[in-house]
Amino acid sequence: MTVTLAIKGSKRLLNAWAFYDWANSVYSLVISSAIFPIFYGALFRVANIEKVSIFGGEIARAPLISYVTSLAFVFIAIITPLIAGISDYMGNKRLFLKIFCYLGGISCIGLYWFSLENIYLGLGCYFFGLVGFWVSFAINNSYLPDVAYPEQQDSISAKGFSMGYVGSVLLLLFNLAMVMNPDFFGIESDVGEAAEIKAMKYSFVTVGIWWIVFSQYTFYHLPKGFKKVGKRDHIILNGFKELKLVWHQLGDEIRLKRYLGAFFVYSMAVQTVMLIATYFGEEEIQWGSDTERTTGLIVSILVIQIVAILGATLTAFASRVFGNIKTLIVVNILWVFICIYAYYVITPIDFYIAAGCVGMVMGGIQALSRSTYSKFIPETKDTASFFSFYDVAEKIGIVIGTFLYGFVAQYSGSMRNAIIFLGLFFLIGMFLLTRVNHKKQEKVPTL
Repeated sequence: MTVTLAIKGSKRLLNAWAFYDWANSVYSLVISSAIFPIFYGALFRVANIEKVSIFGGEIARAPLISYVTSLAFVFIAIITPLIAGISDYMGNKRLFLKIFCYLGGISCIGLYWFSLENIYLGLGCYFFGLVGFWVSFAINNSYLPDVAYPEQQDSISAKGFSMGYVGSVLLLLFNLAMVMNPDFFGIESDVGEAAEIKAMKYSFVTVGIWWIVFSQYTFYHLPKGFKKVGKRDHIILNGFKELKLVWHQLGDEIRLKRYLGAFFVYSMAVQTVMLIATYFGEEEIQWGSDTERTTGLIVSILVIQIVAILGATLTAFASRVFGNIKTLIVVNILWVFICIYAYYVITPIDFYIAAGCVGMVMGGIQALSRSTYSKFIPETKDTASFFSFYDVAEKIGIVIGTFLYGFVAQYSGSMRNAIIFLGLFFLIGMFLLTRVNHKKQEKVPTL
């Protein structure tokens, strides 16, 4: 106990915890948002096909990756509470953090062998890369109360975000240099494979190595974990038991329940847009050449990342002046207009404008949504369980959003129609937010 108290709150431990953002954020930016969507589209363009035979049928490239993403988040939503229950019983969260970090990193390296001929292997690596990232991210987040005192948590969380942003942008710029100038790095074309495609595959390897190597500093300093005291039954299902308790407690918290309903609806649209934005730009925008497409898409991702910081700052200022719910309502309205605008986007300039608009509202809505939820949680309740419920709700929303996006794109034959469909969720979310602060049935939490 003495050692734990001495370590908690120390600068070295806080930096080690935040450093995991530096290690794993490269996956989110380089693979999820930038390089992989470009690579995935290029495979189909080179083969001059739009559909692939898989799972006993033919499916277009955009719905295929959307469905696999949905399936991955179903798995994530199920396994995260299971891991939480088991790790609490064992008192060894660090072991599970390592397992899912290595699963994600190795899966990134495995993407090097992604091809239409090895489509099952490639999609499997993509699937487990998502699982490794999101589950390890959730485990690392759960360490925050263990390593930092309440007054330190806001600042160290912000530091982690900043470190993740800087690290991922640095690696993305390096990968962009490889893709744009493969000759400089000694990357040459092979029979049937352009040097640019080969450079993208090397980028996946760099992400896996970066993630695994830099996470070692975090593993070295993080505590093993802490067993929860007292007798506990249903060890494996304990995480689900806690979620069930939160669900029942929501019945007494009218405002919180209404907010969660609104969040669930608009969050599924937000997360889906973030996951499919590059796929949309790769397929629907008239770039001219493959080089212009690659450069344009990566530049647009950088624009989103940079503008998102400004957007989060402006949104935080607006929430202080007008209140959280009113600000969220306005942000949802802006999202509706962005979806409508995206339907008509054709040229690269149009797409850059759309990327800037997305960045402006993306960072703001994510940061404000979580802080609003935190304010609505009753002080007498278990905040860890409430945030676990929040995370699972977000993942289930991603499942529904990405599946519906893929379904609409598949059966309407256009990703543009799917974008308009997502706009409806923002519209519904806006309406549900207007009901959150109705005084008539609002219950004031008791201390």
